[in-house]
Amino acid sequence: MQRSQLVRPAAMFWGLTVFMPVGVPYLAAFLMIVALLVAGGWRERVQRLRASPMWWPVTIYVVWTLVILALEPVYPQTPSNLVHGLRIAATVFMALALTREEAIWALRGFLVMALFNILLIAAFWIAVWQRAWFPVVEPFRGVIFLVGNKSISNALLFTILGATAAVFGLQALSERRPLRAGLAFALTLAVAVIITFSLPSRTSLLALLLAIPAACLHQWRRQLKVLALVMIAGGAVVAAGLWNLPAVQQKFELGVQELEAAQHGAVSEGSWVVRYYMYRDTGRMILDKPLTGWGIGGWTEQWQLRGPKLLADYNMPHNDFLWMGSQAGIPGALSLLAIMLTGVWVAWRRDDLYGRYAFAAQLIALIATNANSALRDAQIGLSLLWVSTIYLRLAQEPGDAWRGLLPRRGTPALSGGAPPPRRP
Repeated sequence: MQRSQLVRPAAMFWGLTVFMPVGVPYLAAFLMIVALLVAGGWRERVQRLRASPMWWPVTIYVVWTLVILALEPVYPQTPSNLVHGLRIAATVFMALALTREEAIWALRGFLVMALFNILLIAAFWIAVWQRAWFPVVEPFRGVIFLVGNKSISNALLFTILGATAAVFGLQALSERRPLRAGLAFALTLAVAVIITFSLPSRTSLLALLLAIPAACLHQWRRQLKVLALVMIAGGAVVAAGLWNLPAVQQKFELGVQELEAAQHGAVSEGSWVVRYYMYRDTGRMILDKPLTGWGIGGWTEQWQLRGPKLLADYNMPHNDFLWMGSQAGIPGALSLLAIMLTGVWVAWRRDDLYGRYAFAAQLIALIATNANSALRDAQIGLSLLWVSTIYLRLAQEPGDAWRGLLPRRGTPALSGGAPPPRRP
C-alpha cells in the first residue's frame, strides 16, 4: 500500500471503533496520528486547516490553555487534564485535515458499525423475548447494556445516526419519495427506542428531540408556511408519542424530583443531584477567578474543598464549558464555546442536505457538551467529537460531499445526490 493511502484505513478503523471500549478508540487515534505522519502531504493538509473557519477558535483554545499552564499552579491532575484538553484540539484538527475521500472512509466505518450494533441489540432482545441464550461479547457490552459513560457515548452516537436518518427522510419527503422516507424514519424510530429502553439517556433523548426540529428549520428556513406546518404537526406527533412512553416520563420525572431534592439540601448519587451541586459550585469557582481560573487540573482540588463529601471522588463537572471556565477562566470557556458554535455556524451556513447532516451532528455534540463531559471524558469525546467533526469536514467540501459513500455505481445511499455523469 502506498504511504499516501494509509490514512484511509486508519480513518475507517477509527469510525469502526467508536462504539468500543475507550482503549480501542485511543488505539485508533494513535494509528491515525502515525498514518498522517507517514503519509506526508502536510502542506496540503495545513492549507486545508488554515482555510477552515475552525482554525482560529481551536488555535486560540490551545494557546490560552498553554498560557494558563505557564501562569497558574500545577496540580496532581494537571497532566491528565492537559492531555485531555489538547486531545480535543488534536481530534478536531485530525478530522478537518482529511481529504474528502479519507473522511468518507471514516464515515463508512461509523455507519457500518452503527447499523451492525442496531442489529446486535435487536438480536439480543429477540433472544431475551424467546428466552434463548445470547452470547454477549465484552467489547459490545456497553452497546447492549447501560454500563457507565461509554454507554452514554454510544447512545449519543446512535442519536447522530437517528438524526441523520431523519434528515434524509425529510429530504426524501420533499422529493416525494415515500419509500425512502419511510425506511429512514423507521431507522430514527429504532434509535429512539434504543436510547429510551436499551441505553436510556436523557441527554440523547433531548438531543434527538432538539436536532430534528432544528433540521426542519435548516431545510425550510426560506419557506415559512411549510416550516410552520412541519414543526407544529410533526413536532406535536413526535413529542406526544415519546412523552406517552412510561420510560420517558419516569426518566424526566425522576430528574425533576432529584433537582427539587438537591435544592432542599439533599445529597445523593442521583444524576441531577450531582449536576446541581457541580454546576453551582463550579460557577462559584469561576466567579472567584474569572480571568485565569484555578489552573489546568485545578477543578478537582477546588471541588474536593467546596462540594459535598459524598461526591468528592468526581474528577469533572459534567459540563465542559464549566470545566474549562474553572481551570482557564471565562476566556478559556469562551474559546471552547467558540469551537462548538463555529461548527454549528459552518454547518448552518451550508444550505443543503450535507450542511443539514453536519448541522444536526454538531448540534448534538453541543447539547452533550452542555449536559455532560462530552469532550473532557475520553470515553465520550474520542468518539462523539471524531464523528461530529467528520460530518463537519464533509460539509466543507463543495458539491456532492457524500459521493461514493457506498462502493458501487449509482446513487449513493444517504447522499440524496444523482450518480456521477459518464465520461465519453
